[in-house]
Amino acid sequence: MRAGERIGFGEFGEATVIDVRADGVREIELGLNIEFEAFLERAGELPLPPYVTEDSREAQAGYQTIFAREPGSVAAPTASLHFTRAQFDELERRHVEIAKLSLDVGLGTFRPLQTDRLDEHTMHAEYYTIPQETARAIARAKKEGRRVVAAGTTVVRALEASAQASGAVRPGAGDTDLFIKPGFEFRVVDALLTNFHLPRSTLLVLVCAFAGRDRIFRAYRDAVESGYRFFSFGDAMFIESRGSTAIDAASV
Repeated sequence: MRAGERIGFGEFGEATVIDVRADGVREIELGLNIEFEAFLERAGELPLPPYVTEDSREAQAGYQTIFAREPGSVAAPTASLHFTRAQFDELERRHVEIAKLSLDVGLGTFRPLQTDRLDEHTMHAEYYTIPQETARAIARAKKEGRRVVAAGTTVVRALEASAQASGAVRPGAGDTDLFIKPGFEFRVVDALLTNFHLPRSTLLVLVCAFAGRDRIFRAYRDAVESGYRFFSFGDAMFIESRGSTAIDAASV
């Protein structure tokens, strides 16, 4: 679609392509006859990954976390797809404190590396909201020597971006284009639950920065040889940062 071209949505209205950016992203202007949220609900479909072959409403509803509340993401944060309500109940029985935040997963999470040098890759910003009680829970965990465990790389980016200025997670909303790569100083997250990521992805770069490239590549070789599954509904791994030590205390 080139600048100036229009897209018709029947009774709902139309859109005009305003600009085509250097990275291929299109900026569009909507001319709708109904509210935007209603338009998305009635005319839109969730962009399921290509390996989810069924595109029914049931399949779209299934591609969701158990605690999703607010609209905004273009996809579910996939590490959180592993959780069930029974697992949450078990975590609480083990005195693991659960702290939540809101993530608008966007293109920055999925866009593959398109340059040969990491420093030349541009991240797209993603929006997040950190509640006051979550910031307080993380501060308590740090003060008491407990681990902060992030469920997913997008959570890592949100927490670490929030702590960039002062070293501590701050409540409130913001957006971040933080690209975490080797050499990054992690100030918040001590351990990470994450899926297995594909080559040339910023997510693989992040976990290498978190746990060390050699360590991660050894784990990936074992995963491939053992038949572990990749993608959204594949397997996951629990990793600790290079400076983290295992403790038995409750984690956030």
